[in-house]
Amino acid sequence: MATDPTNTQIAEAFDELADLYELDGAIVHRVLAYRTAAKVVREAPSSVAALARAGKATQLKGIGATLEEKIVALIEDGVIPSTAKLRAKYPAGLVAITRLPGVGAKRVRRLYDEAGIDSLEALKTAAEAGKLSELKGFGAKFEQQVLESIAAGVADAPRTRVLLDRAIETGEAIVDFLRAQPAAVEVELAGGARRRADSVKDLDIVVSSDDPAALIKALGTLDLIESASTDGTKGARAMTHSGIPIDLRIVPPAAFGNLLQHFTGSKHHNETLRTQAVKKGLHVSEYGILDDATGETTTCRTEAEVYELLGLPYIEPELREDRGELDPGFTPPELITVADLKGDLHCHTTASDGRNSIEEMARGALDRGYEYICITDHSATHGFGDEVSPDQLKRQIEKVRKADAAIDGIKILIGTESNILPNGLPDYDDELLQQLDWVVCSIHTNFRTKPAEMTKRIVTAIEHPLVDEIGHPTGRLIGRREPYDFDMEAVIAAAARTNTCLEINGNVNRRDLNETHARAAVAGGVKLVINSDAHGADTQYVIKWGVATARRAWITKDDVANTRSWPELQKLRGR
Repeated sequence: MATDPTNTQIAEAFDELADLYELDGAIVHRVLAYRTAAKVVREAPSSVAALARAGKATQLKGIGATLEEKIVALIEDGVIPSTAKLRAKYPAGLVAITRLPGVGAKRVRRLYDEAGIDSLEALKTAAEAGKLSELKGFGAKFEQQVLESIAAGVADAPRTRVLLDRAIETGEAIVDFLRAQPAAVEVELAGGARRRADSVKDLDIVVSSDDPAALIKALGTLDLIESASTDGTKGARAMTHSGIPIDLRIVPPAAFGNLLQHFTGSKHHNETLRTQAVKKGLHVSEYGILDDATGETTTCRTEAEVYELLGLPYIEPELREDRGELDPGFTPPELITVADLKGDLHCHTTASDGRNSIEEMARGALDRGYEYICITDHSATHGFGDEVSPDQLKRQIEKVRKADAAIDGIKILIGTESNILPNGLPDYDDELLQQLDWVVCSIHTNFRTKPAEMTKRIVTAIEHPLVDEIGHPTGRLIGRREPYDFDMEAVIAAAARTNTCLEINGNVNRRDLNETHARAAVAGGVKLVINSDAHGADTQYVIKWGVATARRAWITKDDVANTRSWPELQKLRGR
């Protein structure tokens, strides 16, 4: 019997069907239904094919009876009937073209209908010959972008990296399972996930045990695992149903510290560590530290022992990126923690695109131990149909003041996330802004602006006397949208000059500022704020991803404005 398709294969089938429907001009809701289904299937913790065979795939949110039927068809026939029909209608190369940046389905259809371009090779040939600029609505810039993207292999690049939240959720589930096994002594998640990187390509899990075979066997029985294999007793490789590769490494308890340090990485941190150790006559590996003088190898039960033997202070995982943490005289900073935050200055309610009321967001913040929360709904020109007009904001001010008076234990502030207009000004007038407790300004429109113009736009917003904070300053969406092109040094200098805060946004898709820019901002004299940008009380916890970014930037609680009480924070403001 043929094996059932994996979750990744089912998700790819739904993605292809969505692409084909989009090419065919189907209504947007149908396309979105398949894109949503692909995401749900890709992230499902167990076999979706098995669920569909049992008639239980509809238990997954976003999978209805019709989609379940298509999964069953894929299992039984190897193809979804509607996919087969659309494949016959459109050349296969058109889907590959849609994966290029700035080339949507409508543009692909025009290229096909008007110029007969039906593959990446045909598109490249046309671009090199200058044929694309002859088509209305395209041009020389588009041709250049196409050639650069094809040369970089963008259309062929596999989508293999996993955002940190999914990586941590999956990794911790496996770690908890292994810790419950009698053969396990210590189990930890390592690699980029432990360093809290933006995304990871796989999960490293390190274990100490005197019975490795038992743990390897147990791993293969976990529902999360699609397949597992091993070539001995030192570990195993596995794949989750959601397509995340797992690398399990096992050593005796006496060497657990060596293994954990090695597989936490990063590669560059370890390379520098080994180079420095060699100068001292020591050789570092995952199995121990060899002393050339004595010929003896010392194993370490903890990472702290590893660093101590090398004459170094313990270095937190988030710092291990070879950015100076191994320099002579390095003193580890006391990194910020989630518990240091006293308030959240950026969140949304049902007044714009949030899911909860003012009161519900406030009670969620109170449950998290905050002293204050600021309601900052989207402003008049947000551009997504969820804007708060000036009159609506005036009513929102009254609602927040009433909620603040009614709910004990937390200060409820009223603010806005105002769109920065192309001229750099907020999209509310000063008279209205003066009535607010906190003003966040972010760019939500006109992303494609020349670097000098974008820099001027952001600096102008920073210099506005009523603006307290620039939200998600670079506008990046990890793996989906590149940051705006502007002069970060000029922005940092303006923020320092005006006492305007720059944000680390906790949304796991953003984490913006990133750690490099956040560290540069603090070095430039800027105070940061770490916010959730939560659109519901159930996602206020995402602020922890902002804290993770801050820790990777070497940031302490003193560097972050909202580690202070509200009266203390007001004294820092540039107003």
